[in-house]
Amino acid sequence: MKPIRPAERLNNVSEYYFSKKLKEVAALNAAGKNIISLGIGSPDLPPSPEAIKVLADQAALPNTHGYQPYNGLPELRRAFATWYQTWYGVTLNPDTEIQPLIGSKEGILHISMAFLNPGDGVLVPNPGYPTYASVTQLVQAEAFTYKLLPENGWEPDFDALEAMDLSRVKLMWVNYPNMPTGAKASMVLFEKLVDFGRRHGIVICNDNPYSFILNEDYLSLLKVPGALEGCIELNSMSKSHNMPGWRIGMLATNPTFLQWIMQVKSNVDSGQFRPMQLAAVEALKADKTWYAGMNAVYKRRRLLAEAILKALGCSWDPAQSGLFLWGRVPENGLDGAALSDKVLYEANVFITPGFIFGSQGERYVRLSLCCTEENLAKALERVSALH
Repeated sequence: MKPIRPAERLNNVSEYYFSKKLKEVAALNAAGKNIISLGIGSPDLPPSPEAIKVLADQAALPNTHGYQPYNGLPELRRAFATWYQTWYGVTLNPDTEIQPLIGSKEGILHISMAFLNPGDGVLVPNPGYPTYASVTQLVQAEAFTYKLLPENGWEPDFDALEAMDLSRVKLMWVNYPNMPTGAKASMVLFEKLVDFGRRHGIVICNDNPYSFILNEDYLSLLKVPGALEGCIELNSMSKSHNMPGWRIGMLATNPTFLQWIMQVKSNVDSGQFRPMQLAAVEALKADKTWYAGMNAVYKRRRLLAEAILKALGCSWDPAQSGLFLWGRVPENGLDGAALSDKVLYEANVFITPGFIFGSQGERYVRLSLCCTEENLAKALERVSALH
């Protein structure tokens, strides 16, 4: 038989780290290890009861199971617009400036396919979400990493950016509140980013799913005057509303960019289940009390996660926000990868090594707060017993 080869685009990407590692964790569990996972950020808390009721009621109707509009239900787009106005102070036209997505991760691919030709350049943060770089490679563009450093508050070094050859760069990925570092944004940073993008003809894409987790300063890149002209913001209900498996996200941008993205999206998927969209509308009505209740749980978990880092001899910035805790490993000890392996194989606790987010994360580990207090306490006991 004549050999069959995969597409060349696969030469530069590998299977997603968590896809591979979770298989290993599953095998260890099958062998009786009872691994406590502090790895992936998959919220284990439920959405609001009101949202779940809408889903159940709507799913029981006989006429609600067909294909839905490619641009999402008008009710959902209006709900996202109201949500942005209420919490971010940003006014968006729900008919022309908002696009619901099957999760914001998929939106990264839609945007990349809509804007990038083979050989185009993309600015990708280091450390940063691995999907920014892998999707860039899948569309045969080139990722140019820019360093985020703790001494700079995990913000881009604009002097270093200006010194780069930006002639091929068309997109820049930013992510604030930041993952994995937990660094918060500021309007000053967003103003610098919008100005940088405007002067160089670079589309600034802010990935913004962590605003509501252990953070009370809700900021959007689109709050900067004129940002909508050349920027895109992604958002998601996975973290903010405990709906990761629902795959409900959105992006906001100007009508021209939105139309280009729709040309890709409408050829890739066929929209989301109507009852899920209507349930998301209900979830977006959550008030400050609901978010506060969710964060009360995360605050208690965060204290246990900090105790785990302390037991490992790691340091961390107490001001960080978000769904994770980012800790620096001791200078005279193992690096993040080796420490993560030691904790997994000797303590049966899975933590994430920082190297998967880029070279700037090699001396870091990341702990997820998506774990019950009971299991976090057990993880602390196991880690404390390490030698």
